[in-house]
Amino acid sequence: MAAQRTSVEQRQQPTIFFVIPCYNEIEQLPITAPVLQKKISALKSSHLIAEDSRVLFVDDGSKDGTWQYIRQLNKTDASLFHGVKLAHNRGHQNALLAGLMTALSQGCDAAISLDADLQDDINVFDEFVKQYVSGAEIVYGVRSSRNKDTWFKRNTAEAFYALNAWMGAETIRDHADYRLMGRAALQALSEYGEVNLFLRGIVPELGFSTAVVTYERGEREAGESKYPLKKMISFAVEGITSFSVKPLHFVTGMGMLSILVGIGMFIYVIVSWANNNVVSGWGSIMCSLWLIGGLLMLSMGIIGEYVGKIYLEAKHRPRYVIETEI
Repeated sequence: MAAQRTSVEQRQQPTIFFVIPCYNEIEQLPITAPVLQKKISALKSSHLIAEDSRVLFVDDGSKDGTWQYIRQLNKTDASLFHGVKLAHNRGHQNALLAGLMTALSQGCDAAISLDADLQDDINVFDEFVKQYVSGAEIVYGVRSSRNKDTWFKRNTAEAFYALNAWMGAETIRDHADYRLMGRAALQALSEYGEVNLFLRGIVPELGFSTAVVTYERGEREAGESKYPLKKMISFAVEGITSFSVKPLHFVTGMGMLSILVGIGMFIYVIVSWANNNVVSGWGSIMCSLWLIGGLLMLSMGIIGEYVGKIYLEAKHRPRYVIETEI
């Protein structure tokens, strides 16, 4: 018990970095920055977090004035607003990782990751920190409901989590990238070197003590969503193929089924020929060809996804390049 009290005492008033990936967020940042400034000031005043806690914006190669605005924020309040600029657009997951690793290198006790649009309720920061102080190394922000989503968005999300679970990829249901990670968890994350990043699957795999905080997700106030349907599908494929080989097993099973169907058809043809009951089977032949051709193309596509990932991993290219920091 004494050791546990010491551990909790050491977590009092932690230095928290609020890591926010940004891509073309010039419309949203003037709304986001003042809200964060007010909230973090309140957290400091209530002695929940340390005075040197800060916001770390990560510009993911934006093409608008996002970086210029981050520099302006830094000039206005250098103790609170810091920034990292990536040399090229590397995608949300890589930008988030760059921010988390920068926070780790700069001596944070924990980092809270969230999106620039503030759809994730920042009023639960308090509960995040309290769970961390109580001993949780990872705290997940989980949506309490999806009532505000469209029918399509709600059902595709349900399908995404169900498919991941069936494929064996461990994810937290209704959790995106809104979470707190303590220093030990960040250090463990830094040891994962894969190029194909799917943090929603990697973080639960880390282990450590965890907690869940529920919240109601809001609406984006400005700008456009950075996850249209095309990116959502790509993200789902990334998650499944990064953590499961079940699609390859599926291909094997379908191949075996096709062979059995082929043997059955061969026996049927022999029996029909023996009984002088040969019927022109142009339609059935064409259907079979299309079915087998489709299965082959699907199988090659699935295998190609894995071969492509092996190709990217084998090159050992850096996941991101930091151009400058402020």
